[in-house]
Amino acid sequence: MVDVVTTIIINRPRLKVAEYVADPNNAPKWYKNIKSSTLKTPRPLVVGSRVDFEAHFLGRTLVYTYEFREYIPGQKLVMETASGPFLMQTTYEWEDAPDGATQMTLRNHGYPSGFSKLLSPFMSLAMRFANTKDLKLLKTILEKD
Repeated sequence: MVDVVTTIIINRPRLKVAEYVADPNNAPKWYKNIKSSTLKTPRPLVVGSRVDFEAHFLGRTLVYTYEFREYIPGQKLVMETASGPFLMQTTYEWEDAPDGATQMTLRNHGYPSGFSKLLSPFMSLAMRFANTKDLKLLKTILEKD
């Protein structure tokens, strides 16, 4: 099992941070490993919306589909793989922080299978490292505005 939780404070209002992060078109801008995203269902984004992602992780190209399982705009987004190399759930939560900032929490929780299962301890470390870098890039992008 993989369960990685990463948190950051972004000096922007919660609704602005949440709106940017929840839009799949922005994922390749702040996730280093995500090379493309394609919305497979019409807008607006709602529970049941589906997004295809192409990512590069640990030297492999991964193509997978996430489905929105829970979505409370401005508060929480839970996406789960509907297809791909292993079952993964990604959760974003946004909370107000002091001085108009936002505390964002990113959680990746999943169950690798096959050969990936053997690598799960290494995957957790790699994901924690990647998520920390991604959230720092997100912070940089959003705090420039």
